[in-house]
Amino acid sequence: MGEAERGDAAPRVWISYWCANGHETRPSFAEEAAAEAPATWDCPRCGFPAGQDPEAPPSPTRNEPYKTHLAYVKERRSEEDGAAILDEALAALRARRGRR
Repeated sequence: MGEAERGDAAPRVWISYWCANGHETRPSFAEEAAAEAPATWDCPRCGFPAGQDPEAPPSPTRNEPYKTHLAYVKERRSEEDGAAILDEALAALRARRGRR
């Protein structure tokens, strides 16, 4: 299928983006949309964000490691709070056992 069947291709503009590892990425945009090109682009080699300024590329995002439910609870509660809640729950269980 040639250009005659598809129509004329839009004029293209290539914009350079650099990541913190120094990789250059050059995606192409339609000439009329180049003014609206995104400020950052994901580097296809390392996945870091890339910006249009080679001297000051965006810093990589920091990924937090997986946390368990318990880790999130420990962020919100102190050891003393946890002990108090456990004592309260155990007292409620013991009170129910005594009523049977």
